[in-house]
Amino acid sequence: MIRWLACLAAFLAWPAVAGAHPNPISYLELRLEAGRVSGSLTVHDYDAARELGLADPQAVLDADLLARQGAALRGLLAGRLQILADGAPATIELGPPTALLDRRELQFLLTVRTARTPGRLALSGALFPYDAQHLTFVTVYEAGALRHQGVFGGSQPPLVYYLGTWSGVGAVLATFVRAGIHHIVIGPDHILFLIGLLLLGGSAARLGLIATAFTIGHSLTLSLAVLGAVTPPAWIVEPAIALTVIVVGVDNLLAGREADDTPRRDLRAPMAAVFGLIHGFGFASVLREFGLPPAAVGWSLFGFNAGVEVGQLLLVVPIALALALLRRQQPVAARRIAMVGSVVVVLAGACWFVQRVFFPEGLV
Repeated sequence: MIRWLACLAAFLAWPAVAGAHPNPISYLELRLEAGRVSGSLTVHDYDAARELGLADPQAVLDADLLARQGAALRGLLAGRLQILADGAPATIELGPPTALLDRRELQFLLTVRTARTPGRLALSGALFPYDAQHLTFVTVYEAGALRHQGVFGGSQPPLVYYLGTWSGVGAVLATFVRAGIHHIVIGPDHILFLIGLLLLGGSAARLGLIATAFTIGHSLTLSLAVLGAVTPPAWIVEPAIALTVIVVGVDNLLAGREADDTPRRDLRAPMAAVFGLIHGFGFASVLREFGLPPAAVGWSLFGFNAGVEVGQLLLVVPIALALALLRRQQPVAARRIAMVGSVVVVLAGACWFVQRVFFPEGLV
């Protein structure tokens, strides 16, 4: 069944090569047991014969020929298969090839040696470089149960698998916390939205409530979108995020025009919660592109959310403290900075809105 699905996927994705190569796929099976990584690599006689310079693919299945040239083929394939264990190259050992005559394939038993029990495996490599479309179909078994299936090679990215151990959980968190921090750093619209909410200041409790409301909002929709419950398209989400930036800036300017003794309801926390729902969809689009490990969706969501919060704190807290200090020492200057900053927030949001509506450049 697995092989049939792999062949069907290859046929649908690369129809142009069907005439040149009946099935441009190899099969890698990994078995993870008690800290050991082993398995098998299976390749078609067509590919093996091409590597050995044989005109007849079936000739490679001959026992005498394998005895003479099997070691050379093992060396080629072991050198081209790349497995990173927690980012470090693993040593790959292939056993002597066994001819599977009924399937016209060669199978190599495989052992992967790592410095320590890994939490994350990344698989890549072009096993047969002469065929740019060649794929390697991977099945991963952990503790005797099928845990993951996927492909690498061709134009596909490396296949990444996180083990279902505490080492695997640590690897998931390390990867997705970094991804969350990185997205905040390169996402100025999210940061400017938060800064806009903080420009008018307030007590530590008030600012904490605003930040918490934003966190609750974006965490909710991030989880729903990643799990497939609600997935609005980017051409709606991205302009909507820009609009939230504009609204926050305008709200600040309207507040600044009111007399100091005029009581005004502070709507920043409700805005942070409601608009956070929209920003969560933006975070989700990035996380989906990054790819979620099927066996660790919960930990990856938690890690990404934690990374987003850490990124926010690293950028927003110093700004909030600086504004609070300025407000105590130079209240007039602080008020002017808040108003100028709000104008900047509105203009930036307006630019993003125009760009994302009229020049989307790939938003789908």
